[in-house]
Amino acid sequence: MGDSVYKVIELVGTSEASWEEAAKNAIEVAGKSLKNLRVAEINKLDLKVEDGKVVGYRARVGLSFKYESGD
Repeated sequence: MGDSVYKVIELVGTSEASWEEAAKNAIEVAGKSLKNLRVAEINKLDLKVEDGKVVGYRARVGLSFKYESGD
């Protein structure tokens, strides 16, 4: 097993249904343009509130992906 290098980025996913769906949305959208996604970590969860009611969920996700060598 060779040495590896990973980059960690932060994403914010949203959903009208749940925090789980918000996190899933962030990762799936990122996966369309990034390769070799490795680990996701939920850093923060919050809610959008309007007129005293929850209308949205947000998940701040740290996501790592592996750099590929140009060899």
